[in-house]
Amino acid sequence: MTNGPQGQAATADADLPLRRDQVVDLSSLPVRRHAVITGQDGDVQVCASVGPRGELVTVWVAAGDLSAVTARTVNRGGASFPDPDAARPVTARITVHDPALASITPVQSLGLAHIAAQPMPGGGFLIAGARCRWRPDGPDRNAIVYDAAGQVVSDHVLGDGVSHVQTTSTGQVWAGYFDEGVYGNYGWGRPDSAVPVGAPGIVQFSPGLEPAWQYPGGPPGELRNPVSECCALNVTDACVWAFCDAGSPVICIRDGVVTSWQNDLASASALAADRPCVGLFAGYGRDSGRFTLARLGEDRIHLEAEYRIVLPDGRPLLPDTHVIGRGPRLHFLTGNSWYQLEIGSIAS
Repeated sequence: MTNGPQGQAATADADLPLRRDQVVDLSSLPVRRHAVITGQDGDVQVCASVGPRGELVTVWVAAGDLSAVTARTVNRGGASFPDPDAARPVTARITVHDPALASITPVQSLGLAHIAAQPMPGGGFLIAGARCRWRPDGPDRNAIVYDAAGQVVSDHVLGDGVSHVQTTSTGQVWAGYFDEGVYGNYGWGRPDSAVPVGAPGIVQFSPGLEPAWQYPGGPPGELRNPVSECCALNVTDACVWAFCDAGSPVICIRDGVVTSWQNDLASASALAADRPCVGLFAGYGRDSGRFTLARLGEDRIHLEAEYRIVLPDGRPLLPDTHVIGRGPRLHFLTGNSWYQLEIGSIAS
């Protein structure tokens, strides 16, 4: 039995499959403050992500430019859609914290919107936009590689609906896609257009951003297509972990071979892995803030303990907290605060 940090049991029979109704009262599990992240005076944060060494990569712009790189279009019915392109090119700064500030790289004329950033070998960076239009004359190029000086090296197509992007230390790029990227939107997936790049749900790209591997399965809509949405992705140099649709298996990809474990979780937006344990964080809905520690069985994951994640002072996580899994750690980013949780310390 694994006890919560306050000594309260938060477990069920570890030999039973994971069930949502096995735990009623959840012990609080506090995260650990790792660092305080700041930009230059007047800068605001556009996005933050974690690299393969556990470093934090953050993109900043002037406050007046934030609306340009988060541009959205509202249609006549009042529905709002994120734009692939920035409303206008802006000057940005990419910072790396490890955990102290290690580098600042200026980027001129950033033209993508709704971005994520990852480190690339040699001090470079990948900036990827979440959305990508397909057109007969060619799709948007929503992935830009910069060198260590912030100069554009190349641009590429990652496809539409990018929900997660993480790189390895050798520059392999892994992308996970949400449902519109799998089934098609923004011109993709129609009879007269191209199959969505993200149709497999998870795609690996080479350091040159050429497709190198994709999750096996049939076309979207067929029963043998295994991924409708990649909800959580955790990339290491050794393997890749993923949690996809509700009720889908926890997935491990190693050298192109997929291993999976069934589970009954309703949702997970981030996961960490430290064999034989995995930690799954639910970041939305009624399960928001719930952390599940589970053990890998032969073909299922089995409950070890469940907790409610809180800040070091016991307060709940803030609603805007962004949670990222890398290897055995979960990283919690909110405002200018960076917190961590390592699942090995819970399981021990």
